[in-house]
Amino acid sequence: MPLLEGLSYSSDKNVIVFEIGAAYTRCGLAGEAGPRCIVPSQVKNKVTGKVEKLWDFETVDQLYENLKDFLFNLYFRHLLVNAKDRRVVICESILCPSAFRDTLAKVLFKHFEASSVLFAVGQVNCLLGLGTHTGLVVDVGYNETVVLPVYEGIPVLKALQCVPLGGKSIHKRIESQLKETGKITTGSKEEEPLSTVPDCLNEEILEDIKVRCCFVTNLQRASQIHKVTLHGEDQSKLPSPPPGVKYPLDGNRLLLVNGDVREHSCEVLFEQDNEQQSISTIILDAIINAPIDMRRDLAENIVIIGGTSMLPGFHHRLCVELYHLLKNNKYQNELSIKLFKFHKLLTKENCACWLGGAMLGALETLPSKSISRDTYLQTGKLPDWCCLSEETEEQEKATARS
Repeated sequence: MPLLEGLSYSSDKNVIVFEIGAAYTRCGLAGEAGPRCIVPSQVKNKVTGKVEKLWDFETVDQLYENLKDFLFNLYFRHLLVNAKDRRVVICESILCPSAFRDTLAKVLFKHFEASSVLFAVGQVNCLLGLGTHTGLVVDVGYNETVVLPVYEGIPVLKALQCVPLGGKSIHKRIESQLKETGKITTGSKEEEPLSTVPDCLNEEILEDIKVRCCFVTNLQRASQIHKVTLHGEDQSKLPSPPPGVKYPLDGNRLLLVNGDVREHSCEVLFEQDNEQQSISTIILDAIINAPIDMRRDLAENIVIIGGTSMLPGFHHRLCVELYHLLKNNKYQNELSIKLFKFHKLLTKENCACWLGGAMLGALETLPSKSISRDTYLQTGKLPDWCCLSEETEEQEKATARS
């Protein structure tokens, strides 16, 4: 059991746990029940003065400077701890770019002088909080949705599935629909089309509209919506929309968000693309690509994480979609599964990876799984996460001989 190996907790309270996501970053101390702060993954550029997203970097040098400023704020403004000689656990996505990973290690070891760093796969970490080591992890994030089967603590990489659908896709759909149908009202003027007011929708407002106003509808209404929006049937076949809402933009302007925008925007997650892929289809594809003796265990241990999965109605709709897709000939011939079971997390879906990292950072085996500063400074490279323990042991033996 590699994932649950050595489940005895350490008394070290100085381990910092970071989860740097595409939209938000969670940070806190190991052994705690939740992160101490959740902040946007963005930093102010010292040269231009503009706020830039941490992941939208052009060069490694730019990323290095941004990470220095970003981590400085996390250490000294939010956590209020000294960064030097502290152990660090990084909860990373399995699809994290090597450039980001290597630059982050360079900043932690050379600038903040961390004593050791452990890069742990967030999609595997989340199983720690459930007390299990087998599950089908569905990570619905900001940029993409990743489905990773984990069996006995080992990720089944050949069955990994990913589709570029997430919170960002919903934001784009909301923006395009509001520009077509949205109206703005003020205290003295009549309704004006949103298109007449340029640049009034930014990322923060779109995020807030998604969280406060939008929801995932049921499968019956969704099928009627898809017939019109995807297959070009008559608009009269649309179901009666839910009531619209008035969203305050500033002191005297209200944005009218009609019911169609509230209901239709989240359908982008379930609309099948040209390759007939959506969030629900890649879950079944991941089960099919896993070895046959794992499939039943994976289907009965589905774990849904990621901030986008917190939308109202998402869990119910996904469950109904899976059973509906099983009637499709493509899956009916490949799968004999009749039952899906979902785990209930101990925390919110957006903090599940961080909680697993906090538990991992509190274990006594942390030093043996991490790469130390001395080893990193000698070798100048970061071992891959899938062979971290073996490479670390070899490097330490080589250091001892010299």
